[in-house]
Amino acid sequence: MSQRDLVAELQGARISAPAEVRARVRLIAAADTTRARRTFTWRRALVIAVPVAAAIGAAIVLTRPSHSPPVAVPIERGIVHGASSSPTQRKALSTPALPAPLAPAPSTTRVQRYGAYLALRVADPDGVSAGVKRALQITKSLGGYAGSVHAVTTSTAGSADLALRIPRTHVQEAIARLSALGTITAEQVDVQDLQTGLNATDRTIARLQRQLAALRSQPPSDANTVRIAALVRQIQGLQRAEAATIRTARYATIRLHLGTAAPKPAPAHHGPLHGLRVVFRWAGIGAVYVLALGAPLLLAGWLVWIAARTIRRRREDALLSRS
Repeated sequence: MSQRDLVAELQGARISAPAEVRARVRLIAAADTTRARRTFTWRRALVIAVPVAAAIGAAIVLTRPSHSPPVAVPIERGIVHGASSSPTQRKALSTPALPAPLAPAPSTTRVQRYGAYLALRVADPDGVSAGVKRALQITKSLGGYAGSVHAVTTSTAGSADLALRIPRTHVQEAIARLSALGTITAEQVDVQDLQTGLNATDRTIARLQRQLAALRSQPPSDANTVRIAALVRQIQGLQRAEAATIRTARYATIRLHLGTAAPKPAPAHHGPLHGLRVVFRWAGIGAVYVLALGAPLLLAGWLVWIAARTIRRRREDALLSRS
């Protein structure tokens, strides 16, 4: 018999221990009172969980969003962001000059729809009331009228919104005089050219009139009468729409807003323990995150340990009961 055959035969043979040996092993196992060494202990779990909790809490505190707004230096017509500025800019900020209102001149040869928005800040609610009266006087003196007026005043604040219709030829003068009622905080001008559309309408009317003249030169008939009546109605409708567009474009719409400055919020007063409250609050938030993220991991580890322990005991029992 070769060595390879001998090894194969030894591996395939099942050598059973005598009954006396198996009984002796069972007695020794039953009499053993020493605790098996535990691979999973609460001390080891705490050694792992505490650094993980500290890391998660630090990440939450360091990555939480900041609610403090960016620093801005307001001026009369805009906002300059940033902390650095040149000496010329610092001089301009220290002595701001009120620029002329933005009001391009309307065209004298083309039909335009002119609209403007002007927001003014006044000192007090009485200034709002006086500004509304003065704005109506300016509008009337320029040949315009008020489309709508809405004003609200209290003992500490006030605001008013007016829609003024001003002849387009006097819109620059109106904006200049209205801007003197307060401090300009916002303005906008919208100019829309309507001449191109009117020219297209004129060409359409001319083409329809040529068709109408050709139909009228033909011998009268019922069909021609119907076509002539339809063309007349179409031409009259285009002429009325064109006249309405020209009529409304004669007046510019100026939307005026008058308002007092918004009251400044009262500064928040923090006590001496405010810092501790913030620390404890974020520590509590970190603890919640740790529980939410770490509890499933700890539960999964505990289940794996229970399963491994059960499998090991079953193998020991199977080994002891093997005959």
